[in-house]
Amino acid sequence: MDIDQFKTQHAPSETDEMFQLENSYTLDITVQGSMMAKAGAMIAYTGDLSFTGQATPEGGITGFLKEAATGEGTPVMHIEGDGHVYLADHEKKVQIIHLNDDDALTVNGEDILAFESQISYEIDKIDSLAGAFAGGFTNVYLQGPGYVALTTHGDPLVFEPPVTTDPSATVAWNKTSPSVEINKNLSDMIGQESGERFQMNFNGTEGFVVVQPYEEL
Repeated sequence: MDIDQFKTQHAPSETDEMFQLENSYTLDITVQGSMMAKAGAMIAYTGDLSFTGQATPEGGITGFLKEAATGEGTPVMHIEGDGHVYLADHEKKVQIIHLNDDDALTVNGEDILAFESQISYEIDKIDSLAGAFAGGFTNVYLQGPGYVALTTHGDPLVFEPPVTTDPSATVAWNKTSPSVEINKNLSDMIGQESGERFQMNFNGTEGFVVVQPYEEL
């Protein structure tokens, strides 16, 4: 492959789609106004864009997650202007979902890459998982309309409830809410706690649950 072939094969696509994949690991967002993205996820941009870090989840487009281990805010980027921004997160695969007016999605805070600024969101955590995640399990409730980009380690599986999942592998859920149980029969061979002792039980007849073939720390 010569230089011209290399450039052509790996050049970004020239489209006006708002959210599109350049490859399995890279999201291309057409920004015409404002957008929200995970801090540190920008790998390149073109056009006239500005990036503002936000640190608290209070009021409007201001922030994101409470970092479980320290209690400090984990900032996101508020992107404004006219151009293209390219986002990636540790070679995780990018999944694009469009939420309609009446659609909502709850996502593990580790797995959000970007979403449109008009999407409303609320930060919450499951305190009963404090034994597996310092400070609890932080998640974000997103209400459409608009595009959302998630990341997964590998290809996700989508289950309809009822289903039981490992919290460390659970990415998102819709139209169902988990109850948390502890299975005292699950422990490792040297007597320490196993993360799999904590189980998320999703019941009901609607919605779906997204899991990944990987356990987040």
